[in-house]
Amino acid sequence: MSEISRNGGSGGGTPGRIGIGLELDATHLKILEVLRENGRISVAALAERVGISRANAYTRFEALRADGTVKRFTAEIDHVRAGLGITALIFVTVRQQMWKQFRAQLAQMPEVEYCAITTGQHDAMIQVRMADVAAVHAMVTERLANIPAVKATETVFILDEVLKRPYILPSDRPVRRSPAPEPSEVPLGKMRFVGAAEGRAALRKEG
Repeated sequence: MSEISRNGGSGGGTPGRIGIGLELDATHLKILEVLRENGRISVAALAERVGISRANAYTRFEALRADGTVKRFTAEIDHVRAGLGITALIFVTVRQQMWKQFRAQLAQMPEVEYCAITTGQHDAMIQVRMADVAAVHAMVTERLANIPAVKATETVFILDEVLKRPYILPSDRPVRRSPAPEPSEVPLGKMRFVGAAEGRAALRKEG
């Protein structure tokens, strides 16, 4: 796989290494950018968008899958149209000796979309999507709070999801540009540099 990346790349260096050793180059990043827009794109269309041959596109795509960079393809739904119009973040304080139980109990809650262990005042953040506020309240007070491993919770409702990307890439970083030089006070066409010896000679003549 590494050989494919080195020989078929379009240059641009190696931003990082992924998985079991596949080199992630500029062409791989471009493939991932296109897949982010349309995960069901054909190999022929992918090759055209990236600017490589179909064989190269297919080989690179399969390498990304085999290496584990592309994990799976899934559908993205409109949660409001699906009847889950309320999204909430639940911050949880966990009893430190009961983490294993907390993880096991949380895995039994299908309404939990996402959970992350965090630093700061709380220990974990849970994201849930529900039909209404009452459903969120019932989930927190009747189910989550009754888990012995949960010491305290704090619920925050999301009013508007302003930005949501499927994933980000190293190539998404803005290119840093060098600041433009400040304009000179003296026009360049009127500048004259005088050498030290020439300057001293002129001073002697004036003296």
